[in-house]
Amino acid sequence: MATFGIVHTFRGGTQEQYENALKVVHPDGGAGLPDGQLLHLAGPSEDGWVVVAVHQSKESWEKFRDGILLAGLASVENGLPAPPEETSFDVTKFQTAHRST
Repeated sequence: MATFGIVHTFRGGTQEQYENALKVVHPDGGAGLPDGQLLHLAGPSEDGWVVVAVHQSKESWEKFRDGILLAGLASVENGLPAPPEETSFDVTKFQTAHRST
């Protein structure tokens, strides 16, 4: 299974909305990563909020998306505007200061 990446762009999204959503869809009130997620990055863009996630596999992403993310985002009060623009890709290189594959 190939490592899998997702980029979500929430046009008009804010940091407050992101933090509200994160508390619901990530373990430990947003402090942890869901099973299978290797990396989570987020920040403001010119027109909203961007979230980048890398999962162990496409299957791990789909399990999180279908089992936690979609229902969680729908339940958040003052959450990110949905649906996001989504780009996905197979990761051919994953490298950080702590890990390289």
